[in-house]
Amino acid sequence: MANHDQKRASVTDKGDQSAFRRGVVALLPELRAFARFLTRDRTRADDLVQEAVVRAFASRDQFSAETNLKAWSFTILRNLFYEQARRCKREQEILSEYKEQPLPSAASEGKHDDVTDLNKLLWELPDDQREALMLVGAQELSYEEAAVICGVSAGTIKSRVSRARSFLVSLRDRSEG
Repeated sequence: MANHDQKRASVTDKGDQSAFRRGVVALLPELRAFARFLTRDRTRADDLVQEAVVRAFASRDQFSAETNLKAWSFTILRNLFYEQARRCKREQEILSEYKEQPLPSAASEGKHDDVTDLNKLLWELPDDQREALMLVGAQELSYEEAAVICGVSAGTIKSRVSRARSFLVSLRDRSEG
């Protein structure tokens, strides 16, 4: 009997691992988008996603079926990003320099590019507000899921998103006026 139970557990584990693998693979585009938003660099974002996926598979035994895979994966990615930032002060200086460079604007060619304008406005937001808005707005996570990722309460996320939206409206109005 014990041997039969071991075989069943092995089959279940393989099925769970296969579902886990498929779930992580399905999240790759969203993880990449979030990583690109955090890093503002395509190459660094790809490296970040790769490392986050490696960590997710290495921590597979800590994941339970009741856990939201998207929130769990985004948490790993976010924590990895901040861990790398803390570990390497020089990278922070480079990111700061990159952030200060003006974004290329289609307006200089006589065209008005709303996406470029929005991108410029987003980077004027405080980091915590920009992150909350990205998770709730662009990634379509619930306030509760975003709160888990950021390690704060859902109310804090709601407040950050609300302040970010208000700030964007005021910046837009100021630039149009």
